Amino acid sequence: MTIKPETVSAIMPAGFSTAVDKFLAALTHPRMADINVVRQPILAAHEELTEQVKWNAPSFCIDGDDRITMRLQPKAQVQVILHCGARAKTREGFSFDDPDRLARWIKPDRGVVDFRDQEDIATKQNAFACLVRRWAIATR
Repeated sequence: MTIKPETVSAIMPAGFSTAVDKFLAALTHPRMADINVVRQPILAAHEELTEQVKWNAPSFCIDGDDRITMRLQPKAQVQVILHCGARAKTREGFSFDDPDRLARWIKPDRGVVDFRDQEDIATKQNAFACLVRRWAIATR
């Protein structure tokens, strides 16, 4: 079945990137299904999020600034890094509440969400969607 480009853009979130899709299609990763499941709530989290390939993984930006990046290496893992851009910036007084404690907070403005397996993804799915939406808003 062939899907027309206008159909794809109508069903995919606004920030969806065919370049990321092509990158993932060429990627050999044992957790590819998990990567795609985790990618969807990130894309749907905020209407201004766009995606690109950066650091050999999907990265999600607002106004061209990276905010959320998937970490796919080593190949047994799928992690999502919540951050405030590629370069460290002083964010005096920045704090972010993670009531579900999904992330390990390395710094007040840098957290890591680990997804161990499909069951872990399913368990965290709703809280993760809320977390990435709140992160996108807080770090705009």
